[in-house]
Amino acid sequence: MINKMNKLKRIEILTRLRDQNPHPTTELQYNSPFELLIAVILSAQATDKGVNKATEKLFPVANTPQAILDLGLDGLKSYIKTIGLFNSKAENIIKTCRDLIEKHNGEVPENREALEALAGVGRKTANVVLNTAFGHPTIAVDTHIFRVCNRTNFAPGKDVVKVEEKLLKVVPDEFKVDVHHWLILHGRYTCIARKPRCGSCIIEDLCEYKEKIEF
Repeated sequence: MINKMNKLKRIEILTRLRDQNPHPTTELQYNSPFELLIAVILSAQATDKGVNKATEKLFPVANTPQAILDLGLDGLKSYIKTIGLFNSKAENIIKTCRDLIEKHNGEVPENREALEALAGVGRKTANVVLNTAFGHPTIAVDTHIFRVCNRTNFAPGKDVVKVEEKLLKVVPDEFKVDVHHWLILHGRYTCIARKPRCGSCIIEDLCEYKEKIEF
């Protein structure tokens, strides 16, 4: 075992995560970059499961910017009312759909500046869309990834931006496209917040968490 986090240790961690899940992807359900964008906007402070329950009814009815505009604000709200902050999310989605039509010919732009100019889209959402819809080596850092990176000492940082910067620096290129998904799934199902499942963790021997739980 290598005692301190370094390049070799990180590569071994990533290799094990890749071996366990060679083709990772988001748990949000979508069939186009636009559907993914809407799903990610809805996912803020919500679970993927909750978002999927809403979009499985919304997308068959409206899965283009114009179709959502045709629903109108109240019509859109009726589909997403089970999701937290649905009022503000609905307003942002309507604004985003209007901007996509007026400025991008109804298509989701494939660059960060244009994405972050859309209502309800911040750096994390832009990173998810660029990575998952377009295959860019961007890394969106959410609470799960922030926790995993700090707890394991894989890429520690005091905030999500610092963790993202560290990940982009230390993750080899061959892993960059998929590392977001590996880390988020690891944090969601194994390295959970209150009682991490260290006993079933495939990187437990490489992790530098000082309060490991064995069971």
